[in-house]
Amino acid sequence: MTIEKTLCAQKREESGKGASHRLRAQGLVPGVFYNNKGANISVGVSAKELEKLYFEIGNTTVFNLEIDDNGKKEVYPVFFWDVQKHPYKKLFTHIDYYGVDLDQEVTVDVPVEFVGTARGVKLGGFLETYRETIAVAAKPMDMPHKIVIDVTNMGINQHLTIDKVQMPAGARAVYDNVYAVVAVLSKTKEVAEFDALEAADEAAAEAASTAAAAAAGESKE
Repeated sequence: MTIEKTLCAQKREESGKGASHRLRAQGLVPGVFYNNKGANISVGVSAKELEKLYFEIGNTTVFNLEIDDNGKKEVYPVFFWDVQKHPYKKLFTHIDYYGVDLDQEVTVDVPVEFVGTARGVKLGGFLETYRETIAVAAKPMDMPHKIVIDVTNMGINQHLTIDKVQMPAGARAVYDNVYAVVAVLSKTKEVAEFDALEAADEAAAEAASTAAAAAAGESKE
């Protein structure tokens, strides 16, 4: 397997808020490349190219960061690590890139996707999810983009714990204590009564709408 994506960066000498502001005014996003060997390089990358790549691969796919230092280029395999965004604008304000060794495991928080309709939900229960991400250890090229959990066969009052989650080849979940990832719970009496009242209200509203439409039709005749 080879790394498919590359993001080009310019090494920058200036630091601080003023320098970062000037960089953003040029359409660049400030950031820092670092690794566990002590490297720490300030860089700037095209905001347009950064946005395109980040929304394609997120935090879970390794890519090449090509750093241009006055014409001398070095390429490093990295993950997006700490991503900072503007509080209300769709803009990146700062990025940390973590350099990795392709032969060594790294731990990344990987998104969880729940698929299917649980058997217990069809019987009147409800699905309760406890995690949006799972800490996963794998070599960079084996890191999954997401963890897919099929809840179809889960019945009422059943739960799935982290130690039972099926992981892709080459990856393993990282945890200190076993925890529930998802469960199908039975509804309490109060919730069931609320749902029944809500369903009754919806039925009454639909009946009223149908009656009004029929009356309007008769008046036109």
